[in-house]
Amino acid sequence: MREPEPLSGSGTGPAAGLPWQTTVALEGDGADIAHARHLAAGFLARSQTEHGLLVSHRGMDLTQLVVSELVTNARKYAPGPILMDLRTDGDAVEVTVWDSDPVLPVARAADADRVGQHGLEIVMAVAQGFEAHKEPVGKRITARIALAHEPVTGPAARRL
Repeated sequence: MREPEPLSGSGTGPAAGLPWQTTVALEGDGADIAHARHLAAGFLARSQTEHGLLVSHRGMDLTQLVVSELVTNARKYAPGPILMDLRTDGDAVEVTVWDSDPVLPVARAADADRVGQHGLEIVMAVAQGFEAHKEPVGKRITARIALAHEPVTGPAARRL
């Protein structure tokens, strides 16, 4: 698994109102979910320290939750590699996951008796926006998460 290379638009990133972005290829194995969560946390921490983006505890937690659910679904339903793209723009982060399965996900009706298969419901409940698109190969799922609540400061910011 290769580490992501941060990309940014011209200028200095979110502090100047421009996007800050990174993309990583995941191998589609058991370590992907934890690795993707770790990469997302590091990306947001760097966005905060290097580009002045305000990232709250809630924004950090929700981003990691969404990453976990989207990568889990890609790993569960699609063979092969997964691409994850993280992009900040203003006060939100867009998490995009590409996989090789062309079938678009469908949120199931709420059912308190159902065990599991709530990932898409969770993502849609916490995201500001959600999109699913078929691609020439596979599909692309994007969720937009608000970051600017209460900024992450103190010891919690240093543990990232």
